[in-house]
Amino acid sequence: MTRKDRERGSGTVLALGIIALLLVLLTVVAGLIGVVTANQKAARAADLAALAAADAARGLRPGNPCELAAEVARANRAQLVNCNQPANLEGTVDVRTSSEITGPFFFLGPAESLSRAGPPR
Repeated sequence: MTRKDRERGSGTVLALGIIALLLVLLTVVAGLIGVVTANQKAARAADLAALAAADAARGLRPGNPCELAAEVARANRAQLVNCNQPANLEGTVDVRTSSEITGPFFFLGPAESLSRAGPPR
């Protein structure tokens, strides 16, 4: 058996290895995109919900601050996890929202974000 015969088919194995590596790389990139998107969605929803709730807490808008925060979070495709009005900060609201991670890294659980809004100081 000559050296040339022993290397027959090595191109196929190499091509399959490269394809497998590219598939793993694509899966990781898609997973990271899902995580970043969910994180940004949760942050955006928390910021907007906190601003709306702070307006209600200061009397600039009618309604319960936490109910309004939940409504704004839902409108931004997120869920309200927690809503607090600190006793020592009049008109200030803390809001925590979550957004589900889609894609290959869904097993990490939801992305969460915390935001605080209140009157200018």
